[in-house]
Amino acid sequence: MHANTIWKEKHVFTGDADSSHSIIVDGDKANGNSPVELVLIGLCACTGYDVVSILQKKREPFTSLEVRAEAEGAKDPPSIFTRIQLTYRIGGKVSRKAAEDAVRLSKEKYCSVSAMLEKTARITTEIEYINS
Repeated sequence: MHANTIWKEKHVFTGDADSSHSIIVDGDKANGNSPVELVLIGLCACTGYDVVSILQKKREPFTSLEVRAEAEGAKDPPSIFTRIQLTYRIGGKVSRKAAEDAVRLSKEKYCSVSAMLEKTARITTEIEYINS
């Protein structure tokens, strides 16, 4: 896997990787997400991908999934994450056991981003059910 960034101005970069999709990264958060925000977005997307895949394989009738992360970082640089709370909002008539299993499997087995972040942060999870 390869990634590349090109400095544009101030603290703004364009970035791309093997997929060739470009993003704007801004350390000042004025024109794009900061690098640290992108790590949290990556965590939400990684675990969300896993949960969707697992629920689809189990033929669970879910209609929506939102994954939110709330993080705390160390006070001194580098400001690494020390705690992350993930909240999964699952819509539809999904079995609680299937949802809990999907979230657990993502955290314990499949999500590479979670596995990396758990080296420095305590990651906790919560599931909210939205019957739609």
